Amino acid sequence: MTTTPLRRAAPMLSKVPEVTVWFWIIKILCTTVGESFADYINETLGFGLVPTAVLFTVVFVAVLAVQMRLRAYVPAAYWLTVVVVSVTGTLYTDILTDRLGVPLWISSTVFAVLLAAVFGAWYARERTLSIHSIDTTPRESWYWLAVLVTFALGTATGDWTLQLTGWAPGQSVLLPLTLIALVTGLWRFGANAVLSFWLAYILTRPLGANIGDWLATPAKDHGLGLGTFGTSLVFLGAILACVVYLSLSRADVVEEQAAPTAPVTSEHRQRISLAVLGLAAVATCGVLGWAHSQPHQDALAAEEGAAPTCSGPGTHVAAASAFPAADLRRFRTITQDTLSRVRSGDRSGASARATDLETAWDDAQDRLVAKDCTTWTYVDHEVDAVLTAVRASSPDEQAETGALTTLIGTLG
Repeated sequence: MTTTPLRRAAPMLSKVPEVTVWFWIIKILCTTVGESFADYINETLGFGLVPTAVLFTVVFVAVLAVQMRLRAYVPAAYWLTVVVVSVTGTLYTDILTDRLGVPLWISSTVFAVLLAAVFGAWYARERTLSIHSIDTTPRESWYWLAVLVTFALGTATGDWTLQLTGWAPGQSVLLPLTLIALVTGLWRFGANAVLSFWLAYILTRPLGANIGDWLATPAKDHGLGLGTFGTSLVFLGAILACVVYLSLSRADVVEEQAAPTAPVTSEHRQRISLAVLGLAAVATCGVLGWAHSQPHQDALAAEEGAAPTCSGPGTHVAAASAFPAADLRRFRTITQDTLSRVRSGDRSGASARATDLETAWDDAQDRLVAKDCTTWTYVDHEVDAVLTAVRASSPDEQAETGALTTLIGTLG
């Protein structure tokens, strides 16, 4: 996708690359790094969410200052700024969600309204939103502000989708990929080029983040198991290779190429495209609503290390009708043994067997959640009650016996 350049005298050369396939490849790579590298520094290194956000805000200001001082597009400076802004935008959304407890649907709405306001003010001042018109300092300022908000919005909507649907990392790639393909097809048909560009730009954020999660997630959780550090290294290496190539070939420098052939368009085709986009939006809401209504694990909570929770209709049924008999026998044997030790006064033995129950339950988690997430959640609360009672600093045999007996009854 590309937008039609605005032909006018400009005090500096275009500050952004030509929108070619290279643009979209590196954009997705940068988006993936934004997700994986932020997670690596915040979680793996234990730097903390707020300190990480402060650090990257400072780095963003520094690299943006360098980028703004340039008089023409320089691949290394431009794409370094995109990488840093991708991490920064991701962290801002994570702070709202994880530290301030703002629901993702509110974050998504706020960022969508903010982005609309940025575009509205940008257009009111400059009369164009085309990225080929980024040839003055005010326009470049509007551009980077819009980019920052798109990353925050893409993070919020992508995480909200995972929360609503419970889709696995690989599965969650399909929705943004399908929507990007639709936008691309409509652009070729004759949709408004500027609208098509910014829609695709927003959608690449959840696409890249989902790819990053899929690569970093352990194999047992349906990922490829590269980890956040490994994923970051692979994609940073790919970005570096692409930037070196573009620096040498200058294949994405607007001024040195003939203007790309724009798709045939007309007001009629643009109206049709808008109608199709509207239908696609309605269909997307329908798919998300349907997925949310199905029993599922909260994929976002699982990704962040929290215990799975389930959403959707359904009432508790006996675990015996939901889970494999072999698993139930193992849990029942351990629970009954724990109860026997509690009644005999063997405190250390009961505690040790409670740990065995916890280990066995955690090991079977993925398998049981896949069978029946609603029942798994119900039984998980009962297992937690047993662990709390048995490990209490001031043991209450009646509470322990009650929790253990209840769990045995549920297990069948």
